[in-house]
Amino acid sequence: MSTFDLGAEAVESALATKRFGRAYVPLRECPSTNDHVALLARQGAPEGLVVSAETQSAGRGRLGRSWHSPAGQNLYVSILLRPPCRSVEIPPLTLLVGGALAQAVRQTGVNARLKWPNDLLVEEIGNGPAQAGAAEPRWRKVAGILTEAATEGERVLHVVVGIGLNVNVEEFPADLVTKATSLRRVTGRTFSRAHLLASLLASIEGAYDQFLARGAKAAIDLWEGHAHLGQRCRAQGTHGEVEGVTAGVGAGGELLIRDADGAIHKIVSGEVIPVD
Repeated sequence: MSTFDLGAEAVESALATKRFGRAYVPLRECPSTNDHVALLARQGAPEGLVVSAETQSAGRGRLGRSWHSPAGQNLYVSILLRPPCRSVEIPPLTLLVGGALAQAVRQTGVNARLKWPNDLLVEEIGNGPAQAGAAEPRWRKVAGILTEAATEGERVLHVVVGIGLNVNVEEFPADLVTKATSLRRVTGRTFSRAHLLASLLASIEGAYDQFLARGAKAAIDLWEGHAHLGQRCRAQGTHGEVEGVTAGVGAGGELLIRDADGAIHKIVSGEVIPVD
């Protein structure tokens, strides 16, 4: 499937927001929607500007990874924010947008949960090896978030939040086929990307207003409400590898892991690997 259903008229008619998406630039192709929004931000574009692309030639994710961007099937969008806060207060925004994204996806009837710091997973049903013929859930990545800020000292000039959401794609490269999925693969339904984008922007705008009013607490509450806490995992902490269970997130957006002795470790960056 490849249709251009993200045109300005289609998206505008579906919007229920006051600010987000009211300035909207739909592109057929670009290297990266994040880069395009950053360029427009430097030219004075307003907060709430949204850029979408049918495909990206250099889409990227966290830790410098590329983002699979087949044309006409998914959402590749970036949003411009201009929060009146210090640069140290920016990391929780990724959690906030993750929570808003989970809300929007759950409205489609899909079971979704968040994996720290920027992944959205959805539940598929497959045949598990432990019990032949028995259906057991599998959690696969359906979306990722990339937040990039421009700062001047402690002052935030602007923040670009990029979202890649697998919507109608059915085929994945060999290196992703066991890790990624799409809303269509999970539900068997084809989705209107314009309506899905409008729903996502409404969810993010509401969450962002809460962030402006309540700060990091709004992001933490929203993220934890959609996260899989209590999951056993391991990660690289400040003083070496940590293994324990996920216990929430801190005020700076860091993941909290509780080890077997009850001590809490803060994970600021890197990979968090589930442990069976």
